[in-house]
Amino acid sequence: MPLKIYNSFSREKEEFKPINPPYVGMYVCGPTVYGHPHLGHARTYIVFDVIYRYLMHSGYKVKYVQNITDVGHLVGDVDEGEDKIQKQAKVEKMDPVEIAYKYEVSYFDDMQVLNVLKPDISCRATGHIIEMIELIKKLIEKKHAYTTNKGNVYFSVKTFKNYARLSRRKADETMEGERIEIADDKKSPEDFALWKKADAEHLMQWDSPWGKGYPGWHIECSVMSMKYIGETLDIHGGGIDNIFPHHDCEIAQSEAATGKTFIKYFIHNNMLTVDGKKMGKSLGNFIILKELFKKLDPMVLRFYILQCHYASPLDFTQAALDSAKQGYERLKNSVFSLNKAVEGKTKSSSEKYDDVETLKKEFLDAMDDDFNTSRSIAVLYEILKVSNIELQNKNMDIDKLIVINEIINDFVDKILGLKMDNKKSQDDIEDKLIEFIIQLRNNYRKEKNYKASDDIRDMLLSLGITIKDDQEKTTYTR
Repeated sequence: MPLKIYNSFSREKEEFKPINPPYVGMYVCGPTVYGHPHLGHARTYIVFDVIYRYLMHSGYKVKYVQNITDVGHLVGDVDEGEDKIQKQAKVEKMDPVEIAYKYEVSYFDDMQVLNVLKPDISCRATGHIIEMIELIKKLIEKKHAYTTNKGNVYFSVKTFKNYARLSRRKADETMEGERIEIADDKKSPEDFALWKKADAEHLMQWDSPWGKGYPGWHIECSVMSMKYIGETLDIHGGGIDNIFPHHDCEIAQSEAATGKTFIKYFIHNNMLTVDGKKMGKSLGNFIILKELFKKLDPMVLRFYILQCHYASPLDFTQAALDSAKQGYERLKNSVFSLNKAVEGKTKSSSEKYDDVETLKKEFLDAMDDDFNTSRSIAVLYEILKVSNIELQNKNMDIDKLIVINEIINDFVDKILGLKMDNKKSQDDIEDKLIEFIIQLRNNYRKEKNYKASDDIRDMLLSLGITIKDDQEKTTYTR
C-alpha cells in the first residue's frame, strides 16, 4: 500500500506525494536550549527519527533539517517578557552563548543515547540573523508587517487572509487566555513580533534597520527551513503544542513573503503526560532524561514511546513502563536466540516462506499507515513467534531462520532504531557461563555419563534455556 500521512492541515490521512520525488525535504522544530532535555523531547524526536528512518527505508532521499533555538523564545511563548536563554544565563551566571552551547551539547548527547539519528542539517537561530532581517524587510515592503515608534516590527495578521488555518482559530480566539501581556504598540492584539527592540540590559541584540534588537521566535523557522529546503516543504513536524501560535505564525509570514504554499504535509505528535498530568516543575513531575537514564535502559524508553501511535496522547506511568520493560525483554531475548542460532550460517536456498512474507508485508503496511509503530511492534512479536517455533523444531529450517533474522534486524534496528546490544540482558559473563556449563555437559557425554548430561540439560531447560545438539556443535536458545 502507498504511504499515507495524517496531515494536520486537512485533518485526514493523505497519500504521500513529495514535490520532487525521490527527494523529500523535512523540517522539524528543534529544542530551545536553556535546560537539559526532558521526557517530552524524547517523545518528539524519537517519533520524527522513526519517520526519517522509514522514509529513507522506503527509498526516499531525505534532507532532514532541525533548528536550534538559541534566541528569541520568550518565557510563556509570548511577545513580551524575558528570553528563556537570557533568563537561564542570569541564573547560572554565564553568558547566553555559553548556556545555549551547554544545553545544545546536552541535547545531542541524550539523543545519541536514545539512538536518535542526527539531522542532516542542524542550524542555530543566531547564525541566521542576517537572513531574518532580509525576510522581515520583504514583509514590510509587501505591507504584511509594520514598524512602530518603539522600534518593534510586527506581522499584521489582518493582511493575511488565511491566518490560523492550521489551528482553525478565529482572530479573537487566538487572544483569549493565550497572550498574557499585549504590547501597546500593536495595531491589533493578534499581531505577532518579527523583531523586538532590545533595552540596554538585554544581553542578546543585533544591529538592524530598526535599531538594536533581536528576532521574534517564529521568524527563525521560516528563514532556516526555506534556506535549506526551499520555499515549499514536503514535511514540517513538531509537537502538537506548537500548532498555535508558532506554526500558524510560520505559515502566515512564509506564505505572505513568497506567495507560495509553505507546507505540503504538517505532522504533529501528541502530548505526553505523567500520571495523567501535564509535566511541569511546579508539579514535581518534571522528568529530565539524564536522571531517568540512571535507572532505566534508554532503549526501554524508546520502545515504550513507540508502543503508542505518535498522534495519540501518551501517559508516562510506572506501571506502563514496567509493562514496556517486560515486553522489550521478551523482544530482546527472542532476537538474541535467533541471532545465536544463525550465527556464522549462510543461506543455502532462495526459497520464500509465505508466512514470513505475509508478516513482513503486515509490518510495512502498518508503517505505511501513518507510521503506526504500535501495530508494527505487534507484528514483530508475530514474526518472532514463527522464529521461536522454528527454533524448537528438531529439524529446524536454518534458511528460514536466516530470512527471519535479516527481516528482524532490518525492522528493529534500521526502522525502529532499537539497539539490541544496549545493556543486553544476556551480557558477556552470562554467555560465557552458559557456554562453560554446555562444555561440562559435552564432557559428560563423551564419558558416557548420560545421567549427569541429562541433569544439566534439564536444569538449563528449567531456566528457560534450550540446548540443541547437532553434528557441528551444541547451541542454545532462550
